[in-house]
Amino acid sequence: MIITLLLCWLLMALCVAVRAIGVMGAFRWFGRSSTLKDSRFWPPTWLFIRVAGWLVFLHLLEISIWALFCSWGHAIPDIHSAFYFSAVTYTTVGYGDLVLPEAWRLAGGVEALTGILMCGWSTGFFFSIVSRLHRAR
Repeated sequence: MIITLLLCWLLMALCVAVRAIGVMGAFRWFGRSSTLKDSRFWPPTWLFIRVAGWLVFLHLLEISIWALFCSWGHAIPDIHSAFYFSAVTYTTVGYGDLVLPEAWRLAGGVEALTGILMCGWSTGFFFSIVSRLHRAR
């Protein structure tokens, strides 16, 4: 169980690193955008669409990390099922149609906690973009 927790901690740390790199890069990219000062409707709307797309892409990368781990460890029978399982676990939807073997169940909980944390971070990032837009106007 200790080894599983250490591996899960490493996966969580990798997800935090992916998110940090992605968010810092996005802050640089979006922070220099003149769109924030544009008073028309569509330029800021397209900015929000790009931000949302970027955040979803980062979530998919993080889901992929967990899916590859489950597949590598033979916790889920095939890669497609591993991606599906990781997506529903990371997003805390948790359909329950696929379950991990008993030795892996703690990993599912840590993945869900990581997903909650990363979704909260995305929400905070999105809010900061909206706040910058509001301040610029």
